[in-house]
Amino acid sequence: MGFKQLAALLLAGGAMALMSAGASAQGAAPFTLTSTTFKDGQMMPKKVANNTAGNANCVGENVSPQFTWTGAPADTKSFVMTMIDPEGRGGAGVHHWLAYGIPASVTSFAEGETTNDGPNYVGGKSTQGVGHYSGPCTPPGTPHHYTFVIIATDFDPKAFEPGMTIPEMWAKLPGHSKAAAGMVGLFVKP
Repeated sequence: MGFKQLAALLLAGGAMALMSAGASAQGAAPFTLTSTTFKDGQMMPKKVANNTAGNANCVGENVSPQFTWTGAPADTKSFVMTMIDPEGRGGAGVHHWLAYGIPASVTSFAEGETTNDGPNYVGGKSTQGVGHYSGPCTPPGTPHHYTFVIIATDFDPKAFEPGMTIPEMWAKLPGHSKAAAGMVGLFVKP
């Protein structure tokens, strides 16, 4: 692949497109993340919104979405999953969820499985201070874009203790990330 092609690929789709193109060029299926709870780029159902008492924007049941990921590199040892609302807090962003230490043998989460702490992941620390899924509390108006990313890594599933933040995890990923896949769910208070 020449420089112009590489630059065009990066501009067209960023790092995830490059990883997918590399997998396709090698004959392997691309690394993908899907959900039966919502479609990529579409509105998420009300049930996935948070239900925090005292916050009028938390109108849901805090049911974590279902996710399935396929096409991870063969040398994957564990996965990291994040959920970020880049528009939250006036553009400062909200880190809703960080899960890591997900064994390579785990390739999906059932709907509601990550609403509470569970055996298939280690909980990080969200902006809300919890280690499990924490759904949207989007104010009325324009929908926010909730970005879900699954990252294949060479970390041992037991490499890290609970409670890391997303920036702390990001600092550890260089040289250990094998591939990433993502999807976006939209939400706004009805």
